[in-house]
Formats: sequence, structure tokens, C-alpha cells
Amino acid sequence: MNTTLATRWNRLTAPLTADAALRTATFQQLSDAYCASDRHYHTLHHVRNLLDSVERAGAALHDPEVVKLAIWFHDVVYSSLRDDNEARSAAFAKEFLSKTNLSAERCNRVAYLIERTKDHTQPQPAADSDLLYFLDADLQILGAPEADYWQYARQVRQEYRLVPDFMYRRGRRKVLEKMLGAAQLYQTENFRSRLEAAARRNLVAELHAWEKDGL
Repeated sequence: MNTTLATRWNRLTAPLTADAALRTATFQQLSDAYCASDRHYHTLHHVRNLLDSVERAGAALHDPEVVKLAIWFHDVVYSSLRDDNEARSAAFAKEFLSKTNLSAERCNRVAYLIERTKDHTQPQPAADSDLLYFLDADLQILGAPEADYWQYARQVRQEYRLVPDFMYRRGRRKVLEKMLGAAQLYQTENFRSRLEAAARRNLVAELHAWEKDGL
């Protein structure tokens, strides 16, 4: 996995900086973060899935490079015991990008996309098609086949293993109810037509599980 992703990383970042040592060191930092022992869902596999989604989008994205950079960095900081992961991930991205030739405007854009992943149920700017695609790609697991969804749900529970079961059950139910209360889970027609119905079935099934015996 790492070799292929390393190639994709270098293809994306080589035009931004000729400093190969910087690119290599940053990739190693990213890899170490996503491969940490407390990661179960928010791993390099998740990054790869999002990058694949962007590749499939093709010309539908206005600035695919910025979206790909946001994908690489969006979960680099991920702690179940903190609520500022997105802000810290955005800062990590800006630290690297400040050493490249990416314009300040596009650097800020990368940070903005990352920060918007804090709450997918919040209203999003309807005209920002790149943001909407990015957010939908990040949630595509919700509409996955049932077996894949349950694997995801268990992996997320593992990432919160330091949280007592009674507290996690309560918090997870609130998250599921909030998502189910959203008018639509997916902001783009592409994802909504394919995944909305399945995602709602999966979320309802998990909610029922937590109301009974848990996962």
C-alpha cells in the first residue's frame, strides 16, 4: 500500500516543491500517523479510497490538486479524546504547504476543506462543488454494503476503546440520530443517488443495535 501511495504523493507534491527530502519526510509523517496502533478506520486505506473517488470524478472537480491535498491531511491528527482534530490537521497541512509554491489562497483552501469535515450535517455552501464532493466521498462508507458498514462501525468503536461502553453508546447514538435527522446525508447527486438509501438503512440498523446489546 505504502509504495503505491508514496508514488501518488510524489506525483501530487513534486510540482509544489523540488525538495525531495521534505516530500519524503512529510509522507513518512503522514504514513506514521495513519498507521498508528490506535487507528482502525482512519487509516491509509481510507485515504486511498478518497483519492480513488477523486480520480473517478475527473473533470467534475475545479481544483482536484487542492482536494487531494485535503484528503491526505484531513485525518492526520485523530484523537478520540479531543475535539480539535480538524483544526490541528489543517494546521499540519498549512505547515507543509507553507514550504511549497502553492499560493496562499490555495493553502487556505486546503485548510478550509479539512475544517469542514468537523460536522458533515452542518449546512454547506451549495455552490462549492469541490467541497461537497470531498465531504460526500468522506462519508461514502455509510452507504457501503452491510458487511463493510459493520466492519467500519466496529473499527470506529476500536478507535474509541478508551471511552467506557456506556459513554460511547450514548455518544454514538447522538451521532447516528443527528445524521439521520439531516435532510440529506449526501450533498451531490452523484453520491446521493447511489448511497443515500443504503446509508440510512445502515445508520438505522446501527442505532437499533446500540439501543439493544451493542455491536
